Amino acid sequence: MRRWLLVLLAAPATQACELPGGAAQRVAAGGVTVVYRAAPIQVGKHFSLDLQVCPAPQALAVDAWMPAHQHGMNYRPSVTALGGGRYRAEGLMFHMPGRWELVFEVRAGDSTQRLAREVLLE
Repeated sequence: MRRWLLVLLAAPATQACELPGGAAQRVAAGGVTVVYRAAPIQVGKHFSLDLQVCPAPQALAVDAWMPAHQHGMNYRPSVTALGGGRYRAEGLMFHMPGRWELVFEVRAGDSTQRLAREVLLE
């Protein structure tokens, strides 16, 4: 009689979602992580974001919203895929001081996950 030995191999731990090059901000929800870095953000000055999204999505949109005033930015940023879940968003501008939310819409499969991170700009 043969006996079979069943060996269950644990799946390797998922790699940490990191953005090379130093300190970065992180927001995660619903199994999606967005790691981003921006140069210092100043009122009335365009800025860009370097991003790493895990797992790599089919599409990424970046925007910002000012909840207290119920409006967004006066500019529509462009997002460029760099491969491997890396992106660059350019053309963002916070035109007034206060509490803003950076909003990341991550589309994977049939679902879209909305992640937001508060930014206080004085």
